[in-house]
Amino acid sequence: MLKTGILNPQVLSLLARVRHTNALVIADRGFPFWPQIETVDLSLVDDVPTVLQVLGAVRPVFDVAQAYMAREFKGHNPAAVQAKFNRALGSIPLKFEPHIEFKKRIPGAIGLIRTGDTLQYANVILVSG
Repeated sequence: MLKTGILNPQVLSLLARVRHTNALVIADRGFPFWPQIETVDLSLVDDVPTVLQVLGAVRPVFDVAQAYMAREFKGHNPAAVQAKFNRALGSIPLKFEPHIEFKKRIPGAIGLIRTGDTLQYANVILVSG
């Protein structure tokens, strides 16, 4: 029995299948459903869990080489929220792109983890190293 780290079996299974240069999406509660992509829905109630909480759980066990977010995130969220995301990603290169371009990357992802996050555009694509 697992006692520490990620305990959710679906999240563990999804992470185990991500390989070099594959992408994983961590999305807010309003993110559209993509039928062709495996989705692990962790949303419980508003802001439980958040994208940052899931990112914090995934980072120690997931080799991230690049991250993507929608440029609109910057316009819809205060500087303090943006700083939290920057701290959570640390030294991982983060590229902001228009939301429409961001969404074009989704079909290539191995899977998507949906959270209860209510922050607008708080979606992150993590590309494995």
